[in-house]
Amino acid sequence: MIFALAIVVSWSWIDGASLGTTLLRVVICAVVIQAGYFALVYAMIARSAPTPADRLREAERKLSSTDVAEGEKLGSARRSVH
Repeated sequence: MIFALAIVVSWSWIDGASLGTTLLRVVICAVVIQAGYFALVYAMIARSAPTPADRLREAERKLSSTDVAEGEKLGSARRSVH
């Protein structure tokens, strides 16, 4: 990022731009680079496959869950206690 910003500053200096224009170009360049970096990292995280540790954690959650399957609910069977 610093290298890209240095190129923008050099280009502005060679172009003869004022200090305000140079600063504006640097800020715009930095915002574009950061937005692209954020989008890239977000896409990488969103597309990543679950790791073995994630699968193990999910299996442990299912084992310790209090959810019961529909057929196993206590109120679903009508039995006599006699």
